[in-house]
Amino acid sequence: MTTSPGDTAPSRTPGNVLVIGACGQLGLELTAALRQRYAPEAVVAADVRPPRNPQALAGGPFELLDVLDKARLEALVQQYRPVQIYHLAALLSATAEKDPMFAWKLNMDGLLNVLNLAVQYQVPQVYWPSSIAVFGPDTPREHTPQLTIMNPNTVYGISKLAGEQWCEWYHRHHGLDVRSLRYPGLIGYKSLPGGGTTDYAVDIYHKAVAGEDFECFLKEDSYLPMMYMPDALKATLDLMHAPADHIKVRTSYNLGAMSFSPQEITAAIQQEVPDFKVSYKPDGRQAIADSWPASIDDSAARQDWGWQPEFTLEKMTQDMLAHLREPVTA
Repeated sequence: MTTSPGDTAPSRTPGNVLVIGACGQLGLELTAALRQRYAPEAVVAADVRPPRNPQALAGGPFELLDVLDKARLEALVQQYRPVQIYHLAALLSATAEKDPMFAWKLNMDGLLNVLNLAVQYQVPQVYWPSSIAVFGPDTPREHTPQLTIMNPNTVYGISKLAGEQWCEWYHRHHGLDVRSLRYPGLIGYKSLPGGGTTDYAVDIYHKAVAGEDFECFLKEDSYLPMMYMPDALKATLDLMHAPADHIKVRTSYNLGAMSFSPQEITAAIQQEVPDFKVSYKPDGRQAIADSWPASIDDSAARQDWGWQPEFTLEKMTQDMLAHLREPVTA
Protein backbone atom coordinates (compact mmCIF):
# COMPACT_ATOMS: atom_id res chain seq x y z
CA MET A 1 0.00 0.00 0.00
CA THR A 2 1.22 3.49 -0.80
CA THR A 3 0.67 6.40 1.54
CA SER A 4 -1.48 9.32 0.49
CA PRO A 5 0.64 12.45 -0.09
CA GLY A 6 0.20 15.06 2.58
CA ASP A 7 -1.86 12.87 4.94
CA THR A 8 -0.86 14.90 7.99
CA ALA A 9 -1.42 18.34 6.45
CA PRO A 10 -4.50 20.61 6.76
CA SER A 11 -7.52 19.38 4.84
CA ARG A 12 -8.70 22.72 3.45
CA THR A 13 -7.35 25.67 1.52
CA PRO A 14 -9.08 29.05 1.75
CA GLY A 15 -9.92 29.26 -1.96
CA ASN A 16 -9.54 27.58 -5.33
CA VAL A 17 -6.51 25.83 -6.78
CA LEU A 18 -5.71 25.88 -10.53
CA VAL A 19 -3.66 23.04 -12.06
CA ILE A 20 -2.38 23.86 -15.58
CA GLY A 21 -1.25 20.85 -17.60
CA ALA A 22 -3.52 18.59 -15.56
CA CYS A 23 -3.62 15.82 -18.19
CA GLY A 24 0.10 15.09 -18.08
CA GLN A 25 1.87 12.38 -16.10
CA LEU A 26 2.40 14.61 -13.07
CA GLY A 27 -0.75 16.66 -13.61
CA LEU A 28 -3.20 13.77 -13.38
CA GLU A 29 -1.77 12.51 -10.12
CA LEU A 30 -1.20 15.92 -8.55
CA THR A 31 -4.77 16.96 -9.36
CA ALA A 32 -6.05 13.79 -7.69
CA ALA A 33 -3.83 14.38 -4.64
CA LEU A 34 -5.01 17.98 -4.32
CA ARG A 35 -8.66 16.93 -4.62
CA GLN A 36 -8.07 14.36 -1.91
CA ARG A 37 -6.53 17.01 0.31
CA TYR A 38 -9.02 19.82 -0.38
CA ALA A 39 -12.65 20.02 -1.48
CA PRO A 40 -12.66 18.39 -4.96
CA GLU A 41 -14.74 21.20 -6.47
CA ALA A 42 -12.08 23.72 -5.38
CA VAL A 43 -9.35 22.12 -7.53
CA VAL A 44 -9.71 23.26 -11.14
CA ALA A 45 -7.96 21.07 -13.70
CA ALA A 46 -6.98 22.75 -16.99
CA ASP A 47 -5.27 21.51 -20.13
CA VAL A 48 -5.10 22.16 -23.85
CA ARG A 49 -7.23 19.05 -24.49
CA PRO A 50 -9.47 16.81 -22.38
CA PRO A 51 -7.98 13.68 -20.76
CA ARG A 52 -7.99 10.51 -22.85
CA ASN A 53 -9.96 8.83 -20.10
CA PRO A 54 -12.95 11.10 -19.32
CA GLN A 55 -13.09 9.67 -15.78
CA ALA A 56 -9.49 10.66 -15.01
CA LEU A 57 -10.44 14.20 -13.93
CA ALA A 58 -14.15 13.69 -13.30
CA GLY A 59 -13.95 14.49 -9.59
CA GLY A 60 -13.98 18.26 -10.06
CA PRO A 61 -14.10 21.09 -12.62
CA PHE A 62 -12.16 20.89 -15.89
CA GLU A 63 -11.38 23.80 -18.21
CA LEU A 64 -9.83 23.84 -21.66
CA LEU A 65 -6.75 26.05 -21.64
CA ASP A 66 -3.80 26.72 -23.91
CA VAL A 67 -1.40 28.45 -21.52
CA LEU A 68 -0.05 30.47 -24.45
CA ASP A 69 -3.52 32.07 -24.73
CA LYS A 70 -3.03 34.74 -22.08
CA ALA A 71 -6.56 36.11 -22.45
CA ARG A 72 -8.08 32.69 -21.75
CA LEU A 73 -5.75 32.15 -18.79
CA GLU A 74 -6.65 35.58 -17.43
CA ALA A 75 -10.35 34.78 -17.75
CA LEU A 76 -9.87 31.62 -15.67
CA VAL A 77 -7.88 33.49 -13.03
CA GLN A 78 -10.64 36.11 -12.86
CA GLN A 79 -13.33 33.44 -12.68
CA TYR A 80 -11.79 31.20 -10.02
CA ARG A 81 -9.46 33.60 -8.17
CA PRO A 82 -7.03 30.77 -7.27
CA VAL A 83 -4.94 30.91 -4.12
CA GLN A 84 -2.49 28.46 -5.68
CA ILE A 85 -1.52 27.89 -9.32
CA TYR A 86 0.38 24.72 -10.23
CA HIS A 87 1.81 25.37 -13.69
CA LEU A 88 2.90 22.01 -15.13
CA ALA A 89 2.44 22.49 -18.90
CA ALA A 90 5.70 21.91 -20.79
CA LEU A 91 7.28 20.03 -23.66
CA LEU A 92 9.62 17.40 -22.19
CA SER A 93 13.25 16.69 -23.07
CA ALA A 94 13.19 14.25 -25.99
CA THR A 95 10.06 15.76 -27.54
CA ALA A 96 11.41 19.29 -27.19
CA GLU A 97 14.53 18.44 -29.21
CA LYS A 98 12.29 17.58 -32.17
CA ASP A 99 10.57 20.99 -32.14
CA PRO A 100 12.89 23.38 -30.31
CA MET A 101 11.22 26.66 -31.25
CA PHE A 102 7.78 25.55 -30.10
CA ALA A 103 9.30 24.00 -26.97
CA TRP A 104 10.95 27.30 -26.07
CA LYS A 105 7.75 29.24 -26.74
CA LEU A 106 5.56 26.88 -24.70
CA ASN A 107 7.98 26.45 -21.82
CA MET A 108 8.94 30.13 -21.49
CA ASP A 109 5.94 32.16 -22.65
CA GLY A 110 3.59 29.88 -20.71
CA LEU A 111 5.55 30.43 -17.51
CA LEU A 112 5.72 34.21 -18.02
CA ASN A 113 1.98 34.36 -18.65
CA VAL A 114 1.38 32.61 -15.33
CA LEU A 115 3.89 34.74 -13.39
CA ASN A 116 2.60 38.04 -14.79
CA LEU A 117 -1.05 37.21 -14.10
CA ALA A 118 -0.16 35.94 -10.63
CA VAL A 119 1.37 39.30 -9.85
CA GLN A 120 -1.49 41.22 -11.48
CA TYR A 121 -4.20 39.33 -9.60
CA GLN A 122 -2.20 38.83 -6.39
CA VAL A 123 -2.26 35.04 -6.46
CA PRO A 124 -0.72 34.02 -3.12
CA GLN A 125 1.31 31.02 -4.39
CA VAL A 126 2.64 29.60 -7.66
CA TYR A 127 4.26 26.22 -8.18
CA TRP A 128 6.41 25.51 -11.24
CA PRO A 129 8.43 22.31 -11.73
CA SER A 130 12.04 22.37 -12.85
CA SER A 131 14.18 19.33 -13.69
CA ILE A 132 17.60 17.73 -13.48
CA ALA A 133 17.80 18.79 -17.15
CA VAL A 134 19.08 22.19 -15.93
CA PHE A 135 22.45 20.56 -15.36
CA GLY A 136 24.87 19.84 -18.18
CA PRO A 137 27.95 17.87 -19.21
CA ASP A 138 30.28 19.99 -17.04
CA THR A 139 28.17 19.58 -13.91
CA PRO A 140 29.53 17.15 -11.30
CA ARG A 141 27.59 13.94 -12.01
CA GLU A 142 27.80 12.37 -8.56
CA HIS A 143 25.86 14.01 -5.72
CA THR A 144 25.20 17.05 -7.89
CA PRO A 145 25.17 20.09 -5.54
CA GLN A 146 22.35 22.59 -5.16
CA LEU A 147 24.65 25.33 -6.43
CA THR A 148 26.97 24.22 -9.20
CA ILE A 149 27.97 24.66 -12.84
CA MET A 150 24.83 24.63 -14.99
CA ASN A 151 25.18 24.66 -18.76
CA PRO A 152 22.35 22.52 -20.16
CA ASN A 153 22.65 21.33 -23.75
CA THR A 154 18.98 20.58 -24.46
CA VAL A 155 16.17 23.03 -25.24
CA TYR A 156 14.22 21.59 -22.31
CA GLY A 157 17.13 22.15 -19.93
CA ILE A 158 17.82 25.65 -21.25
CA SER A 159 14.18 26.62 -20.79
CA LYS A 160 14.06 25.15 -17.29
CA LEU A 161 17.22 27.00 -16.23
CA ALA A 162 15.85 30.26 -17.63
CA GLY A 163 12.55 29.56 -15.89
CA GLU A 164 14.28 29.09 -12.55
CA GLN A 165 15.89 32.50 -12.91
CA TRP A 166 12.55 34.09 -13.81
CA CYS A 167 10.93 32.53 -10.73
CA GLU A 168 13.65 33.93 -8.50
CA TRP A 169 13.36 37.35 -10.22
CA TYR A 170 9.59 37.53 -9.70
CA HIS A 171 10.06 36.63 -6.04
CA ARG A 172 12.76 39.24 -5.60
CA HIS A 173 11.09 42.06 -7.56
CA HIS A 174 7.40 41.37 -6.93
CA GLY A 175 7.36 39.36 -3.71
CA LEU A 176 5.62 36.48 -5.52
CA ASP A 177 5.67 33.29 -3.46
CA VAL A 178 6.76 31.02 -6.30
CA ARG A 179 8.26 27.63 -5.40
CA SER A 180 9.94 24.94 -7.45
CA LEU A 181 11.53 21.48 -7.40
CA ARG A 182 14.11 19.99 -9.75
CA TYR A 183 12.44 16.65 -10.36
CA PRO A 184 14.47 13.60 -11.29
CA GLY A 185 12.85 11.04 -13.59
CA LEU A 186 9.30 10.38 -12.38
CA ILE A 187 7.84 6.89 -12.38
CA GLY A 188 4.13 6.19 -11.99
CA TYR A 189 1.57 3.60 -12.99
CA LYS A 190 -1.40 5.87 -13.78
CA SER A 191 -0.20 7.24 -17.11
CA LEU A 192 1.99 6.26 -20.06
CA PRO A 193 5.36 7.86 -20.92
CA GLY A 194 5.19 11.44 -22.14
CA GLY A 195 8.37 12.09 -24.15
CA GLY A 196 11.07 12.28 -21.50
CA THR A 197 14.56 10.76 -21.44
CA THR A 198 13.81 8.88 -18.21
CA ASP A 199 10.57 7.40 -19.60
CA TYR A 200 12.17 3.99 -20.11
CA ALA A 201 11.73 3.45 -16.36
CA VAL A 202 7.95 3.73 -16.79
CA ASP A 203 7.59 1.76 -20.01
CA ILE A 204 9.71 -1.13 -18.73
CA TYR A 205 7.13 -1.99 -16.05
CA HIS A 206 4.27 -1.97 -18.54
CA LYS A 207 6.17 -4.37 -20.80
CA ALA A 208 6.99 -6.68 -17.88
CA VAL A 209 3.34 -6.93 -16.81
CA ALA A 210 2.22 -7.45 -20.42
CA GLY A 211 4.64 -10.39 -20.73
CA GLU A 212 6.60 -8.64 -23.49
CA ASP A 213 10.34 -8.16 -23.96
CA PHE A 214 11.65 -4.62 -23.58
CA GLU A 215 14.11 -2.75 -25.80
CA CYS A 216 15.79 0.00 -23.81
CA PHE A 217 16.92 3.22 -25.54
CA LEU A 218 19.68 3.79 -22.95
CA LYS A 219 22.82 1.77 -22.20
CA GLU A 220 22.53 -0.82 -19.45
CA ASP A 221 24.87 1.11 -17.11
CA SER A 222 23.36 4.60 -17.54
CA TYR A 223 22.67 5.86 -14.02
CA LEU A 224 20.02 8.54 -13.59
CA PRO A 225 18.22 9.96 -10.54
CA MET A 226 14.66 8.67 -10.29
CA MET A 227 11.63 9.06 -8.03
CA TYR A 228 8.38 7.19 -7.54
CA MET A 229 5.30 9.35 -8.08
CA PRO A 230 3.98 9.13 -4.49
CA ASP A 231 7.27 10.63 -3.30
CA ALA A 232 7.08 13.36 -5.97
CA LEU A 233 3.55 14.27 -4.87
CA LYS A 234 4.56 14.26 -1.21
CA ALA A 235 7.54 16.54 -1.94
CA THR A 236 5.40 18.95 -3.95
CA LEU A 237 2.72 19.28 -1.30
CA ASP A 238 5.26 19.44 1.53
CA LEU A 239 7.08 22.27 -0.25
CA MET A 240 3.91 24.21 -1.02
CA HIS A 241 2.68 23.98 2.57
CA ALA A 242 5.96 24.80 4.28
CA PRO A 243 6.12 28.22 5.97
CA ALA A 244 7.41 30.86 3.57
CA ASP A 245 10.36 31.72 5.79
CA HIS A 246 11.56 28.11 5.49
CA ILE A 247 11.93 28.42 1.71
CA LYS A 248 15.50 29.61 1.25
CA VAL A 249 15.88 28.63 -2.43
CA ARG A 250 13.74 30.62 -4.87
CA THR A 251 15.17 29.21 -8.08
CA SER A 252 14.46 25.49 -7.57
CA TYR A 253 15.34 22.86 -4.98
CA ASN A 254 17.36 19.75 -5.83
CA LEU A 255 15.20 16.71 -5.12
CA GLY A 256 16.48 13.16 -4.81
CA ALA A 257 15.24 9.70 -3.89
CA MET A 258 17.13 6.93 -5.70
CA SER A 259 19.52 6.39 -8.60
CA PHE A 260 19.73 3.27 -10.72
CA SER A 261 20.67 1.97 -14.16
CA PRO A 262 18.51 0.07 -16.67
CA GLN A 263 20.42 -3.06 -15.65
CA GLU A 264 19.46 -2.56 -12.00
CA ILE A 265 15.78 -1.86 -12.61
CA THR A 266 15.71 -4.96 -14.85
CA ALA A 267 17.16 -7.06 -12.02
CA ALA A 268 14.58 -5.66 -9.59
CA ILE A 269 11.74 -6.56 -11.98
CA GLN A 270 13.19 -10.03 -12.58
CA GLN A 271 12.88 -10.70 -8.85
CA GLU A 272 9.11 -10.49 -9.43
CA VAL A 273 8.97 -11.55 -13.14
CA PRO A 274 11.82 -14.05 -13.62
CA ASP A 275 11.30 -14.54 -17.38
CA PHE A 276 11.41 -10.82 -18.22
CA LYS A 277 14.02 -10.03 -20.92
CA VAL A 278 15.60 -6.69 -21.85
CA SER A 279 17.79 -5.71 -24.80
CA TYR A 280 19.63 -2.44 -25.33
CA LYS A 281 19.57 -0.16 -28.37
CA PRO A 282 20.73 3.33 -27.35
CA ASP A 283 19.38 6.19 -29.47
CA GLY A 284 19.61 9.99 -29.38
CA ARG A 285 18.30 10.07 -25.81
CA GLN A 286 21.57 8.48 -24.63
CA ALA A 287 23.43 11.75 -25.23
CA ILE A 288 20.85 13.60 -23.16
CA ALA A 289 21.16 11.08 -20.33
CA ASP A 290 24.95 11.32 -20.43
CA SER A 291 24.73 15.07 -19.77
CA TRP A 292 22.55 14.67 -16.68
CA PRO A 293 23.51 13.83 -13.08
CA ALA A 294 23.84 10.26 -11.86
CA SER A 295 22.84 11.19 -8.30
CA ILE A 296 21.56 14.29 -6.51
CA ASP A 297 22.55 16.13 -3.33
CA ASP A 298 19.21 17.32 -1.94
CA SER A 299 20.47 18.34 1.49
CA ALA A 300 19.05 21.87 1.11
CA ALA A 301 15.50 20.49 0.74
CA ARG A 302 16.02 18.14 3.67
CA GLN A 303 17.34 20.94 5.87
CA ASP A 304 14.94 23.74 4.88
CA TRP A 305 11.57 21.95 4.84
CA GLY A 306 12.22 18.40 5.98
CA TRP A 307 12.20 16.46 2.71
CA GLN A 308 12.53 12.69 3.14
CA PRO A 309 11.72 10.09 0.44
CA GLU A 310 9.91 6.86 1.31
CA PHE A 311 10.51 4.56 -1.67
CA THR A 312 13.53 2.46 -2.65
CA LEU A 313 13.91 0.72 -6.03
CA GLU A 314 12.71 -2.57 -4.57
CA LYS A 315 9.70 -1.07 -2.78
CA MET A 316 8.74 0.93 -5.87
CA THR A 317 9.03 -2.13 -8.13
CA GLN A 318 6.74 -4.21 -5.95
CA ASP A 319 4.18 -1.42 -5.78
CA MET A 320 4.32 -0.61 -9.52
CA LEU A 321 3.84 -4.22 -10.57
CA ALA A 322 1.03 -4.75 -8.08
CA HIS A 323 -0.90 -1.75 -9.40
CA LEU A 324 -0.30 -2.54 -13.07
CA ARG A 325 -1.60 -6.06 -12.52
CA GLU A 326 -4.88 -4.76 -11.12
CA PRO A 327 -7.87 -5.27 -13.46
CA VAL A 328 -8.89 -2.18 -15.41
CA THR A 329 -12.26 -0.84 -14.31
CA ALA A 330 -14.59 1.09 -16.54
